[in-house]
Amino acid sequence: METVMAQGTFDILHPGHLHYLQKSADHGDELVVVISRDSRVEERKNLHFSEEERQEMIQALKPVDRAILGTEGDIYQTVRELNPDVITLGYDQSHEEDEVRNMAERATGHEVNVERISGLENYASSNIKDR
Repeated sequence: METVMAQGTFDILHPGHLHYLQKSADHGDELVVVISRDSRVEERKNLHFSEEERQEMIQALKPVDRAILGTEGDIYQTVRELNPDVITLGYDQSHEEDEVRNMAERATGHEVNVERISGLENYASSNIKDR
């Protein structure tokens, strides 16, 4: 069984998020979504929903098998605990694929595929907030 890990803040849920999660689910058997903790979101003063509310919204989506809160400290702890086979990145996430792959493989001790999901770029949360 291949585990896919996706992550994000998911404050204002929109079609771009749904597209990201649907496409992420296509890369394996189980989709686990890691919700960014309020304390780790730089723009937390601008958050509309708490981390628990965001987790509840994501858990309710059909493509999601599990939605969990990320860690407060070491961000790689979640990768070690989930031990994913695939990590997906949204088109607007600033992480470099090779960087994430190397980190994940060091954390898990096995090969981890990293896939960038594109499409529906006009639905970026920052664009929606600016409207």
